Amino acid sequence: MTFAFRSPCPVASALDVIGDKWSLVVLRTIFAGRHRYGELSEIPERIATNILADRLARLEQFGLVAKRAYQSNPLRHEYRLTEAGADLLPVLQALANWSSTHIPGRWGQPKWFSDAKPEDFYPESKR
Repeated sequence: MTFAFRSPCPVASALDVIGDKWSLVVLRTIFAGRHRYGELSEIPERIATNILADRLARLEQFGLVAKRAYQSNPLRHEYRLTEAGADLLPVLQALANWSSTHIPGRWGQPKWFSDAKPEDFYPESKR
């Protein structure tokens, strides 16, 4: 994979990978158990299908999700978190906590989300 990061700063580099408007929302949805493209396209934030396809490809390129076929005719895929993707859970939890504290009227976090650990989402081979 060749990618030109804007600097060696770890914060800037992380934002180069997941700092767009949609990547963390897509990851949040996968954490919530939606793995198929159709399920991912039905999020309340209404992501355009071309943007979803692009973000899934980018998340796969950077090793945060793994794509696997679940149907062959027609070919359809599902997306599962890798260990690297699951390790972003504390980032999502921290953002949700910050938002709940500082932005009135946000959704409450489900208990499974606030109590979860990255290891709960590791691929089967890592559990």
